[in-house]
Amino acid sequence: MIQIEKLRKIYRARGREVTAVDGVDLTVPEGEIFGVLGRSGAGKSTLLRCVNLLERPDAGRVVIDGRDLLALDGAALRRARQGIGMIHQHFGLLGSRTVAGNVAFPLEVMGVPRAERSARVAELLDLVGLTEHARAYPAQISGGQKQRVGIARALAGRPKVLLSDEATSALDPETTASILELLRDLNRRLGLTVLLITHEMDVVKRICDSAAVMREGRFTESGPVTELLARPGSELARGLFPLPPVVPRDGSTVIEVTFVGGATDQPFVSALARKYSLDVNILGGAVETIGGQRVGRLQLELPGDPLANAAQLAFLRDSGLAVEIKTPAPAPTPASEPTAASASAEEDVR
Repeated sequence: MIQIEKLRKIYRARGREVTAVDGVDLTVPEGEIFGVLGRSGAGKSTLLRCVNLLERPDAGRVVIDGRDLLALDGAALRRARQGIGMIHQHFGLLGSRTVAGNVAFPLEVMGVPRAERSARVAELLDLVGLTEHARAYPAQISGGQKQRVGIARALAGRPKVLLSDEATSALDPETTASILELLRDLNRRLGLTVLLITHEMDVVKRICDSAAVMREGRFTESGPVTELLARPGSELARGLFPLPPVVPRDGSTVIEVTFVGGATDQPFVSALARKYSLDVNILGGAVETIGGQRVGRLQLELPGDPLANAAQLAFLRDSGLAVEIKTPAPAPTPASEPTAASASAEEDVR
């Protein structure tokens, strides 16, 4: 449904160039919710605006529902954009219009007849639970209700694709949960393909089927959420399941074990201890439901070094678990007096 290839966007100002999106590839299958996670300045918002050509990329392809948007212009591009809805972080509602008037606005722009427009607005307000607020103005409703108006407005043209630009970052946790639940419900009921950007791990955990981590305009990892969680060294796994930093003691091995689905119900720790007569120390762990599946991570300490524990590690992997050995951080090198060259380089960085 969404196919992005080698997307690149460069901003130029005062003789400088800043590459906001640097050769990104992205595929979102029909009916999936895909989250792009990253800090401010990572390029997430620019990427999203390139999808509907609010920002025109410098290179690459943007294919939505089989149509290359960069090959379209004029009326053809406007028609293609009608199939793409967008939810904004700060709602973007018209203060002089009622809730119903805000939802009706894109339908007016499209030239939808009044009777059809009224029926569609009523349908959408019912869909997002705002029927009783149809005559209210934005100043009279809560932040969560404003975002529901924004969602209803984004759905006015019956889009197949919904883009969400930090839709919950201005909301409190309880309201965020209700908006995410609404988005997941709309995704399932309407078959919407959703591409959302966020800096909140909880958003990915609650509703995303797949995700990518973005840094400095590039994806550092991408794929189905459950696969990323089981991937050794995954940034997403560390973010969703933060475990305390541990330095392995002499004569021991510290491992992080990730388990998904049916493996969460297996007593693999006790099975390991019995099979190899080991004293297994549980240092930390968590189990969550993500993407409809139970996913967990445990930090375990085993006696002996990794080589001596090879059979035990193989036992865990053969049980369908992802195992990552935690190695000690390298010892810091002794401080030394800076040379003239290093002092000059340091001054250049400053």
